[in-house]
Amino acid sequence: MTLWAPPLPLVATGSGREGRKFKGISCELGFLNMAAPLSVEVEFGGGAELLFDGIKKHQVTLPGQEEPWDIRNLLVWIKKNLLKERPELFIQGDSVRPGILVLVNDADWELLGELDYQLQDQDNILFISTLHGG
Repeated sequence: MTLWAPPLPLVATGSGREGRKFKGISCELGFLNMAAPLSVEVEFGGGAELLFDGIKKHQVTLPGQEEPWDIRNLLVWIKKNLLKERPELFIQGDSVRPGILVLVNDADWELLGELDYQLQDQDNILFISTLHGG
């Protein structure tokens, strides 16, 4: 016997810069709580753009996922989708390699929680290489 119940509405909470959160739907399979897709601008400078086909600015839409997007997840996505060559010059472990400055909306990521900073829609993330040949 199949039981039917009317669908529960999604309820939006929050507003402004922190974005909207949606209460999920409780069902037999568990709790559904998907983060909405995010549109962010990812920029590379100081020579780092050479690892990304020389393209400095990338307007990207990160797909919705169960966990909120943070810099850690973004780096995995960048490595898989944007990085074209020599990943060892950009990524070290699960972070950027030493010598790459990271700015989020013109603020040093160290002030924002580094890898744990949760991305917001329309954020600008800038990676600047301070490593130069000579």
